[in-house]
Amino acid sequence: MKYGIHLPHAGEQATPALIRRHAERAEDLGIEDVWVSEHIIVPRDKFPRSPLFFDPVLSLTWAAAATKRIKLGTSVLVLPMRHPLPLAKELATLHNFSDGRLILGAGSGWLKEEFSALGVPFEERGRRLDEGVAMMRAVWSEDPVTFESRYITAEIKEMTMTPMPISRIPLWFGGSSEPALRRTIRIGDGWHGSELPPDKAAPIVQRLRAARPEADFTVSMRVQWDGQDRGLLHALVDDYAAIGVEHLLVAPKDRNLDDWEKVTDGVGSFVA
Repeated sequence: MKYGIHLPHAGEQATPALIRRHAERAEDLGIEDVWVSEHIIVPRDKFPRSPLFFDPVLSLTWAAAATKRIKLGTSVLVLPMRHPLPLAKELATLHNFSDGRLILGAGSGWLKEEFSALGVPFEERGRRLDEGVAMMRAVWSEDPVTFESRYITAEIKEMTMTPMPISRIPLWFGGSSEPALRRTIRIGDGWHGSELPPDKAAPIVQRLRAARPEADFTVSMRVQWDGQDRGLLHALVDDYAAIGVEHLLVAPKDRNLDDWEKVTDGVGSFVA
């Protein structure tokens, strides 16, 4: 099992200093990776305590500058909310600046009001996700590049976007819906589930492994833990390992209240 932690880049405790400190601490402890989430703009009533979210790409760039080894992941970027070209440029830059440490966790999103505020059709989010991934992979690998789009406004004919990523950026898809799982099997480098109990995750893991048996296809799960009961975390690790999960991202249960130090050190105690 490999382990990651969620950085304190969201919620009322989030500060640049804490993001840096936990990235450095996680690297010192030998933790595999650090992760951030995404919301751009949210309805105030759905985030009653704190709607604070630092930008995920910039937060990881900040973490990358303070570290040398630890991998950097997004859990998850809502790709349909963003135009793929500037995002592709940002991600390639982060990947290259960090010597190839980026893991792109991606999803289609769930917050309809956020899509509306950004002027993106919510009902097209799955199709825009597929097209956006194809567009980013095209500009990351072809020079010159031509790409015909259907859902995303773009006219790309014999154009160039450099620098390209110095290595392939792994793409882990979130979500457990049927379209999400089919997309993961078809074009993903991994699956990044979220808070599914082991009995619910087991048939998904079996299906994914049957379709994608490659050693470099990763099965990951995001779990919540308050940093208090290490026995509970041990049980989670054992239960998920038993069904074939290879990577756990441990995030605080309540980012506004939980002790981030205990979460980071608790996860670090598993790495030996």
